[in-house]
Amino acid sequence: MRLLKIFPAVFLTVACCGQPDVPAYLDENRPLDERVEDALSRMTREEKVAILHAQSKFSSPGVPRLGIPELWTTDGPHGIRPEVFWDEWDQAGWTNDSCTAFPALTCLAASWDRELSALYGKSIGEEARYREKDVLLGPGVNIYRTPYNGRNFEYMGEDPYLAGEMCVPYIQEVQKNGVATCLKHYCLNNQECNRHIADVSLDDRALYEIYLPAFKKGVQEGGSWSVMAAYNLYKGQHLCHNQYLLDDVLKGEWGFDGAVVSDWGGAHDSDQAAAYGLDLEFGTWTDGLASKGKSYDSYHLAQPLLERIKEGKVTDAQLDAKAARVLKLIFRTAMKSGKPFGSLNSPEHLEAARKIGAEGIVLLKNDPAASGVKVFPVELDQVKKILVVGENALKMMTVGGGSSSLKVQHEVSPMEGLLAAVGDRAEVVYERGYVGDPSGSYNGVTSGQDLSESRSEDQLIDDAVRAAADADVVLFFGGLNKSGGQDCEGCDRNNYSLPYEQDRLIEALVAANPRTAVCLVSGNAVAMPWVDAVPAILQCWYCGSQAGNSIADVIFGKVNPSGKLPFTFPVQISDSPAHNLGVYTCGAKVDYKEGIYVGYRWFEHKDIKPLFAFGHGLSYTEFEYSDFVCDRKLCQNGSLHLALKVTNTGDREGKEVVQIYVGEENPVLERPEKELKAFAKVSLAPGESKTVKFEIPASELAYFNPDSHSWVLDPDHEFKVYFAAASDDVRGSPPFTPS
Repeated sequence: MRLLKIFPAVFLTVACCGQPDVPAYLDENRPLDERVEDALSRMTREEKVAILHAQSKFSSPGVPRLGIPELWTTDGPHGIRPEVFWDEWDQAGWTNDSCTAFPALTCLAASWDRELSALYGKSIGEEARYREKDVLLGPGVNIYRTPYNGRNFEYMGEDPYLAGEMCVPYIQEVQKNGVATCLKHYCLNNQECNRHIADVSLDDRALYEIYLPAFKKGVQEGGSWSVMAAYNLYKGQHLCHNQYLLDDVLKGEWGFDGAVVSDWGGAHDSDQAAAYGLDLEFGTWTDGLASKGKSYDSYHLAQPLLERIKEGKVTDAQLDAKAARVLKLIFRTAMKSGKPFGSLNSPEHLEAARKIGAEGIVLLKNDPAASGVKVFPVELDQVKKILVVGENALKMMTVGGGSSSLKVQHEVSPMEGLLAAVGDRAEVVYERGYVGDPSGSYNGVTSGQDLSESRSEDQLIDDAVRAAADADVVLFFGGLNKSGGQDCEGCDRNNYSLPYEQDRLIEALVAANPRTAVCLVSGNAVAMPWVDAVPAILQCWYCGSQAGNSIADVIFGKVNPSGKLPFTFPVQISDSPAHNLGVYTCGAKVDYKEGIYVGYRWFEHKDIKPLFAFGHGLSYTEFEYSDFVCDRKLCQNGSLHLALKVTNTGDREGKEVVQIYVGEENPVLERPEKELKAFAKVSLAPGESKTVKFEIPASELAYFNPDSHSWVLDPDHEFKVYFAAASDDVRGSPPFTPS
């Protein structure tokens, strides 16, 4: 339908005159740059400016005279946002825009599975294509710097290598649908508190080694067709028109040929927007309807840009450079023929969401309870009564949290998933235990749940404890939610503790019944003062439409847990680097004083024991590592070759994530003790062994030298390789000295 609307002149020419003389910009067989150059030559200055800014909340205009279509964006990165009114945030009331909510990106990262990332990208790309969206606003790869960041659940953890590796397949598969990814939020957007005014200060090593690599990999290896610039500032300039990071690094050093899109409302200065890297401006706090569409003319890349060109302050060449990038984005997406039709909320997508969720769930602890029996997996032939406690066993989590809020046909709650899995084999009873946030709405999408409660806090705890006394197993579902001050865009967390007196409830439950397991629904680490008393802990994340089924699959052993943490859980917030150094602040100046020591790098550097380490995750089986091979010399192709044998020594099929860390000994410049440089997820039947091989390019072993502004390897460098099941669980470390 869209093609018939946007190409009337072309179709008429074909119908009346036979084979037309097709302009170069319409010929998809020609090189992209040639098509862009031809289109620019046919456009007026006003038409070039028009395509650089929004015409509604989520769309920008094309060039109707030339049959160049408008561009439609949609929020992600976990699902396709419901349709909103032309110039409002509230939903438009469509009845056919319910999507599949996929697990949050923390869960995807916790799978450590590139194939699952590809499945995620393929599935969400098909949903975007079906809804005729041209740009999916995701994935997010901002680094987990502080557990307070309200938007951590949208990102891929604390390690740049892991985030980079996991975002590439997602990007590639989305774009096979003719839908661009918009890699975000570039960059240094590592907190939500005062995100519009926070001016980040950090050294070049931290910038290049920690905060840029995932973006670089998403651009150069993933090939993302667009990048979203962040809200915050760097070197006194907002990221949406930041000369250094957009022009010098992104478009210069990395050779990015796509379009830079502003975060909604992220552009602030007409001169800088015109002069520096911004190509496409959205959301600059206007009301197009009340102003009868004229407000969009006041965008920084609209009438103000035209005025600066006429005054000679901006050249037509500068305008053409921006317009060319937007045209490339249009040609790659909205104007691309032969795209798949896509599908929305299909059985295949729901199954993908269920699979990704189950494989991302992390078994943090599974020690024998007082009875001497492990809680997980719950064996239904050994239990008669299961008590489920906690608001998060019922509360919908697809609604809320900011721009990633979604509308689904149905969200399977943990309680619903458990009931479906148990059937009539055991009794399942429920107690509320605590009241968190009974509401459930965002931008006009409502959960439809009535979570009102008349009982007092003490009564809720007493009722739950009474029910726990005669249960065979107690499953507590708590954690965070997507309300303000928790896992939510626009604000950071209020504190590191569990809210709503959950700690008190957990301690009372485990005192009443030692077979109590804690199932945490959250996108962030939390304090666990009860960790030693509780025999089993499961990190369940936000798993989307199929959350309850994914969780039940793991709890009852249909799926053997294989997730590994993508970030470190500190014991207390003061153990986290930014907080330990007193540099987490909501002020206008944010100093990343911890430098390159983020996450596990910090904990090892300061010899601080974490609550749960980066890369940690248990299984219902056991894995043995052996036969380590480490090539002592860099091969002619510049790669380091490693190998090991992994054996499943238990009685269940399972998957293990083998992690390779490398540390330089006696470096010229101080470096972390070790850093993740490779990983692989391997599936093994009981008793089965497999040899896992790795090839690590020499470039991955380099560090960034700020004096020479280059990546270097020290002369006579000596490294140590760590074969590990987690950053704190090294299984072998044969030395090598590459030459």
